[in-house]
Amino acid sequence: MRKLEKLLKAFANARRLAILKFLSKEKEAHVSAISREIGLSFKSTSRHLAVLYAVDLLAKEQRDVEVFYRLKEEAKPSIKTILNIPTS
Repeated sequence: MRKLEKLLKAFANARRLAILKFLSKEKEAHVSAISREIGLSFKSTSRHLAVLYAVDLLAKEQRDVEVFYRLKEEAKPSIKTILNIPTS
């Protein structure tokens, strides 16, 4: 039950949903590109990415000084379902 609670909390944030939406359109992106896209500081974006990574929604790869993130394949169906929920 605790894992489900953490997963739902990860989805219950507009900034994290924006990150997931952006990454669902891009194959992968580095933290700087994600922060520019969602209009948030590098540090805040990194914290949101850490939350999404901790609940197994994202995979990450270090390349030189940049960290690249992408959606985990097994998480894509759940992410798609959440992103398609009507908001109005």
